[in-house]
Amino acid sequence: MRDLSAVFKAYDIRGLVGEQLDVDVVRDIGAAFARLVHPAPAVVIGHDMRSSSPGLASAFATGVIQQGVGVITIGLASTDMLYYASGSLDLPGAMFTASHNPAAYNGIKLCRAGAAPVGQDTGLAEIRAEVEREEPNREGVAPGTLDSRDLLADYAAHLRTLVDLSGSRPLKIVVDAGNGMGGHTVPEVFKGLPIEIVPMYFELDGTFPNHEANPLDPKNIVDLQRKVREVGADAGVAFDGDADRCFVVDERGEPVPPSAITALVAVRELAKDPGGTVIHNLITSKSVPEIVAEHGGKPVRTRVGHSFIKAEMATTGAIFGGEHSAHYYFRDFWRADTGMLAALHVLAALGEQHEPLSELTAEYTRYASSGEINSTVDDQAARLAAVRESFGSKENTRVDELDGLTVELADGSWFNLRASNTEPLLRLNVEAADNASVAKLRDEVLAIVRA
Repeated sequence: MRDLSAVFKAYDIRGLVGEQLDVDVVRDIGAAFARLVHPAPAVVIGHDMRSSSPGLASAFATGVIQQGVGVITIGLASTDMLYYASGSLDLPGAMFTASHNPAAYNGIKLCRAGAAPVGQDTGLAEIRAEVEREEPNREGVAPGTLDSRDLLADYAAHLRTLVDLSGSRPLKIVVDAGNGMGGHTVPEVFKGLPIEIVPMYFELDGTFPNHEANPLDPKNIVDLQRKVREVGADAGVAFDGDADRCFVVDERGEPVPPSAITALVAVRELAKDPGGTVIHNLITSKSVPEIVAEHGGKPVRTRVGHSFIKAEMATTGAIFGGEHSAHYYFRDFWRADTGMLAALHVLAALGEQHEPLSELTAEYTRYASSGEINSTVDDQAARLAAVRESFGSKENTRVDELDGLTVELADGSWFNLRASNTEPLLRLNVEAADNASVAKLRDEVLAIVRA
């Protein structure tokens, strides 16, 4: 019996190609997924630029077809382009990508029709169990059909219907695609807009020769920051490997926190839909719920992770959701995450007024933060309990355990400490009025965590 515990994650499937994921395993995953979504007429499949992606996508398609379910391939795609395909065609989908992971990795993001997420509780556990048991194919079933479509232009046109940039002043924007799928989608999305794109690393290359395609790591946006200052650009945008996340720097090359982007986009969405609900995870800045409320919206706090965000959006009818990790979710995009649409919102906001981006985003950045700090620990539960005991007894301190441990102190500063699902790590995020207060609280928590 196979053991696939290492590759079936909370929200997707991911592992080393050849060692943990090979064509036989992936074919069987395709067959199990087809059984899960039956009687869907077809599954839409896209893949990124990694050298292993076309072969794995083909093996998955074989497994689907053997179950009597059709396949529509869309070829090279960003993850949000696959979500567009799933939503617009109303079909379940599979995206082959390992996002920002190194070249030796690959993976599969699965969704049901309408881009509805498939996670551990909504199908992944069932698929894993079937593949580990190596369940046989259904006998006597006529194979499904194989079709292919090019949806890039349709995807780009749809995004442009959701954000109006026709009245924008001319902008010069540096885009770092990190040799990932942004190099494929950005030229089509920005075609005809009053925006001059200065491209960086648009060549599709799954070996990531220039830097890791993870813009949340500061070392990976150094080139973008330098180029923005060098060419006098109005802003810079970096995408991760599968281009579903975007990270923004202002005209000075300074990073704009994802929480500020969440607040900015939320205000724009609330202008279209007054009184709407906006989802934010518990690690986003508290400026987000403050600003949402100030603009007449209803902020709703949720756990970290796209399946929780999307579920809460469905329950509440939320118009928008944002995470600290630069994932942005839109009701008008099937509640799926799309960094490209968030980038268009930022550029539209910038282009419809004459202040630089640094001044535009300053009003959405009210507090100082630590960023995520990881600590390797022997016993996650024991360290969490020690922190809870230390802080829980303090006067006027609020504690909740919605996701890990969140502690808010009397002066308004707060921190969240969460255990990693996949590694022996505790992840700490701290926010306070200024950098000195952040450093003081950070060091106090880490002294307990790392004792």
